[in-house]
Amino acid sequence: MTQPVFKRILFKISGEALMGDQDFGISPDMLKYVSGEVRSVVELGVQVAIVVGGGNIFRGVAASSYGMDRASADHMGMLATVINSIALQNFLEDNGIQTRVQSAINMHEVAEPYILRRAIRHLEKGRVVIFAAGTGNPYFTTDTAAVLRAQEIHAEILIKATKVDGLYDADPMKHPDAKMIHMISYMKVLERQLHVMDMTAISLAMDNHLPLVIFNLKGKGNIRKVICGENIGTRINNE
Repeated sequence: MTQPVFKRILFKISGEALMGDQDFGISPDMLKYVSGEVRSVVELGVQVAIVVGGGNIFRGVAASSYGMDRASADHMGMLATVINSIALQNFLEDNGIQTRVQSAINMHEVAEPYILRRAIRHLEKGRVVIFAAGTGNPYFTTDTAAVLRAQEIHAEILIKATKVDGLYDADPMKHPDAKMIHMISYMKVLERQLHVMDMTAISLAMDNHLPLVIFNLKGKGNIRKVICGENIGTRINNE
């Protein structure tokens, strides 16, 4: 299948994914790879919005665990997502894709403020929109921000790139016998405490009937396959 089954998507990528094989920071090779994968979807005429995490630079939850005030730590994490967003924007535009970064924290010199109608207009014009700084509020993860922005822009699906092929019944890095789950309901995810996203994000997606697909970022062409309706990764919905 080569035709897209979705017209507007939100793509969530973790900050850790941008590290590539490094232990910290941003890998130019990974940014180049991700921008190429996004371009393959844009070329199908699909409207693409992106939310990037900041865990490769700073993680608020981790900082709060050793004594830093959680609100201050989360604000630092939000700034880390802005750094990642600007880096990704640069590589996307080098790939010929018009891109706009919109930040939930006002910083006019480096990014547009988040304005919903402007974001939708950018998407309608074929531009990729990167939503930076999470929700702009502490105590909310970028997963929750991804679900929130997906709802606001009326995305038809949220796709989340990970290091593994999908959702497993246990951590496959720690449990070699873990089994992959190909389809599951949001309620079952909550009941079984499967850590695919934080519980706030899962509850928000469930309440608003937003389908979610978890897939392996490192599989070349996987983003395009998901958008074209191929059965890869794990699909989570209300059914």
